[in-house]
Amino acid sequence: MADAEFAKNQLILFLREWYMHPNGQLPAYEWAFGDVNPPVHAWSCLQVYKMEKERSGSGDVDFLKKVFQKLLINFTWWVNRKDKNGNNVFEGGFLGLDNIGVFDRSNQIPGGGYLEQADGTAWMGMYSLNMLEMALEIAQYDPTFEDVATKFFEHFVYIAESLNRIGHDWTGAWDEQEGFFYDILGLPNGEYIPLKVRSLVGLSTLFAVFVLPKTQLDKLPDFAKRLRWFQQYRKDNGDYLVLDEHPVHGALHLSLIPKERLSRLLHAMLDEKEFLSPGGIRSLSKVHEHGYSVQIDGQTFGLRYEPGESSTGLFGGNSNWRGPVWMPMNFMLIRALHEYHLFYGTEYSVEFPTGSGQMMCLQEVADALSRRLISVFEKDGSGHRPVNGHDRIYAENPHFQDLVLFYEYFHGDTGRGVGASHQTGWTGVVAALIGELG
Repeated sequence: MADAEFAKNQLILFLREWYMHPNGQLPAYEWAFGDVNPPVHAWSCLQVYKMEKERSGSGDVDFLKKVFQKLLINFTWWVNRKDKNGNNVFEGGFLGLDNIGVFDRSNQIPGGGYLEQADGTAWMGMYSLNMLEMALEIAQYDPTFEDVATKFFEHFVYIAESLNRIGHDWTGAWDEQEGFFYDILGLPNGEYIPLKVRSLVGLSTLFAVFVLPKTQLDKLPDFAKRLRWFQQYRKDNGDYLVLDEHPVHGALHLSLIPKERLSRLLHAMLDEKEFLSPGGIRSLSKVHEHGYSVQIDGQTFGLRYEPGESSTGLFGGNSNWRGPVWMPMNFMLIRALHEYHLFYGTEYSVEFPTGSGQMMCLQEVADALSRRLISVFEKDGSGHRPVNGHDRIYAENPHFQDLVLFYEYFHGDTGRGVGASHQTGWTGVVAALIGELG
C-alpha cells in the first residue's frame, strides 16, 4: 500500500501552510500564484481514500479528517472571494481552460462587467458534494461531523438553485430554448448578456452528482432529520428541491441538473455534429466551425472551432480548448455518467450517438466513451495509432512501434496528439479506463 501512502502524503503536503495562504487560497502554478485552478483537491482526496479502502477493506478516516479541515478553509476562500454578488454563482477566471472563451476570463472583463461562470459554479457544486460525501464518511465514525455535513448539503442546494434559476424570473446560466448552460456577462448598467459558446464550460455542470445510499443515511439519524426538515421547508415555500429519492431502494440523488435538462444536455454532448468525436468529447462544439461572435461595449469578440493547434495568442498560444479532446475532462464526464447510472439504472436511456436510434443506458454510454478514448492509442490494421498521426516511423520502425507518448490534448477529429507531453498523470487515466473495461 506504499502507493496509497505516497498519494496521501502528497495531498496533505499540498494543503499544508507552506502552500496554502492563511486566507485559504491555493496557488495555481509557480508563475502566477493568484490565478485560480478548478477546486479538485477534495475530489482527489476522496479518490485516494476510496481506492485504499477498496484494496485494504478499511479507510484511513484520520487522513480524511486531516485534509477536511484544510479543505474547509479553502472552500470558505472560494465563497468569500469568488462569489461577487453573494448569490452562489461563482467567477473563478480561466479555471485552467485557457482560451475556451471569447476573451481571457482571467483579465479585465470587457465593458467593465463581471462574468458569472457556469463552470465556476459547477466546480463549486462538485466541491460541495465532495465535502458532503467526506463529512458523511467521517460521521460514521465521529458523529460530530453530521453538523458540517448538513452545511454542505444546504450549500449545494443553494448553488444548484442559482445555476438553474428554477422558479425565478431572473437571468440564469440555463438556456431553455437551446438546452445548454452558458456563462453570463453582467454589465454595469444592469444588462446581462449570455455568451452562447457551446463548450465544456456548459458540460462541466455534469460533474456535480452524488448518490447517497439509504443504508448510509440510516446510520446518520441526526443528518437525516436535518435533511428532511430542510427538504420540507423548501417544499412549503415553493423552492427548488434539488433532491430526488429513488422509489424502490430509497437512495438520495443530488445533482446540478434536473432529469429533463440532463436529457437535453446529453443530446448535445453525444452528437457527432457537436461534441462527440471518434476519440472522445471535444472541448468546443463543431457548431462553431464557422465562428461565434458577440458585441460588447462596441467591440466584437469571437472564436471558432479549432480541432488541433490554436490560432490565437491567448495564454501564449501553446494550449487550445477550442475543439481538441482533453483527457481529464473526459475522465470526469465518464465518472459522472457512472454516478447518474447508479441512481437512474437501466430504465433511463439516451441515444448514442445522437440521431442513431441506438439507445443506451448511462453505464453503456460511459463504456462507449471509454472505448473511444482508448482507441486514440490503439493500432489499426497497418500498425498506425491515431495519437501518432501520419508519422510512419511509429508504425514501421520496430524501435518506435511501442513508443506511446502522452500529449497535452488530442485532435478533435483525428485523435492526433497535440501540444506538450507533460500531462502524463492526467492522460494516463486511460489506463484506468482500460482496466474497468477488462
